[in-house]
Amino acid sequence: MKFIDEATIQVFAGKGGDGVASFRREKFIPKGGPDGGDGGNGGSIYAVADRNINTLIDYRYARIFRAKNGQNGRGSDCYGKGADDVVLRMPVGTVITNTVTHEVVADLLQHQQKVLLAKGGSGGFGNLHFKSSTNRTPRQFTHGEAGQEFEFKLELKVLADVGLLGMPNAGKSTLIRAVSAARPKVADYPFTTLKPNLGVIRIDYDRSFVMADIPGLIEGAAEGAGLGHQFLRHLSRTRLLLHLIDMAPYDECADPLQAAQAVITELRKYDEALYLKPRWLVLNKVDMLPADQKDKICEAFIQKLNWTDKYFMISALTGEGCRQLTYEIMDYLEQHLASTGEDD
Repeated sequence: MKFIDEATIQVFAGKGGDGVASFRREKFIPKGGPDGGDGGNGGSIYAVADRNINTLIDYRYARIFRAKNGQNGRGSDCYGKGADDVVLRMPVGTVITNTVTHEVVADLLQHQQKVLLAKGGSGGFGNLHFKSSTNRTPRQFTHGEAGQEFEFKLELKVLADVGLLGMPNAGKSTLIRAVSAARPKVADYPFTTLKPNLGVIRIDYDRSFVMADIPGLIEGAAEGAGLGHQFLRHLSRTRLLLHLIDMAPYDECADPLQAAQAVITELRKYDEALYLKPRWLVLNKVDMLPADQKDKICEAFIQKLNWTDKYFMISALTGEGCRQLTYEIMDYLEQHLASTGEDD
């Protein structure tokens, strides 16, 4: 299924039904009085978060949603029937923004979270409401209110604890396959991931975290080159970024140092807040380096990059170093949750 993480929809809540002016007319009851009922309320439109939905593809082609109008009131004290509400089910992590005011209306972070998008109009009053001791034959009634109308932009930001960052073919998909049950496509020829993938890494029975793999960045991504910039939003909710470096690139002319600097530059251009997130360096494909020079090559790379934070040497293909990496991530996440007091 094609991954869709953006959509624009229009919602039209239902109009309230009109009240009615009516009088009781029965044999032997010459002055029955007013009996006009109220109109029913128009249907409202709600958004509900559903963890069983992964993309916004349902809203790419069906973009207009209308709730029904409430029924008009009738005589004999009959009230109009209210219209049913319309419920739009969306993936957890969807951000709903008003396209006119640019106000964030809702951020669906929890399963079954329900948010009102457009309120249906209230039904009008029948003349029964205007009866009094001085107004025994009221002919007043009111019309139903119009329902609200809005246009919203839907933007999906996947919920993950750790995000993978790097150039195409750095081994991000191979790493997520190695440490989780996720199975993104990998092969022995160069190509790039086309949609985000999520994997759950289970360290112990009650210790686990979620890792997100997005399409690789290329130079100029912040200006729209490649696919990676379209999916960087999915890293905005993560607590930790892993920057994967291909230490044995497919193209022998490619320079790992230049590739690493290009990704850092594009990340900063895209979003300063994302750039400032905790980020660890992961030197991948070390199994393809000469065994007796592996440590020396990696240390020289770290010095040239002027990297002072944590770094790891792994091989996602053979699994070398992956276990230690996942345990370090789990410890960091637990310490982060404990220090910030966030709910897991």
